[in-house]
Amino acid sequence: HITESGAKLCGIKEGDKIVLKDLLTVFLIYSGNDAGIAIADHIAGSEQAFAELMNQKAKEIGAVDTHFVNSHGLHDENHYTTAYDIYLMFQQLVQYSELKDMIQMKSYQMNYINADGKDCQVTYSTTNQYLKGNLNPPDGITVIGGKTGTTNAAGHCLTILVNDSKGKEYVALVLKAEGSDSLYKQMNQLLSKIG
Repeated sequence: HITESGAKLCGIKEGDKIVLKDLLTVFLIYSGNDAGIAIADHIAGSEQAFAELMNQKAKEIGAVDTHFVNSHGLHDENHYTTAYDIYLMFQQLVQYSELKDMIQMKSYQMNYINADGKDCQVTYSTTNQYLKGNLNPPDGITVIGGKTGTTNAAGHCLTILVNDSKGKEYVALVLKAEGSDSLYKQMNQLLSKIG
């Protein structure tokens, strides 16, 4: 039931049988907004109930300037966060090796059974231009992985985990860029300061 212009969809339909790990993987690497809804429905029974769990967890980790109303991040006036809170949440994500592995994937083949009982396979590619190999970070920086996000209101956003030349990990993020080119130009400028 996603109607926002520009929303990324995996093509998931009600009645499809998909492993939760697969949904989470395509949500993280492809930004499939419908995967976010399916996860919320499975975990909490509804998006609203899942958003309440998300808000509770955000407060527990100190992300006190965040309020979720949906599971996919598309625009809602009451859905907001800050750069610092995104940093805190991303730091939590990379503590889990399985999630850290997911955000490094260039692509992922999801196998599932559709509502008609047919076996299906779909391959989803990352939205991260560094992982795709389309762009290079500054010298001395290795991009491990990350999460993109784009809405009309938020602009183009990217949060990534990187290593410097000494192997030290950093989380870097750019929010509200006017376009993809601007996003990665700003990210490279930021990364050049830690290289």
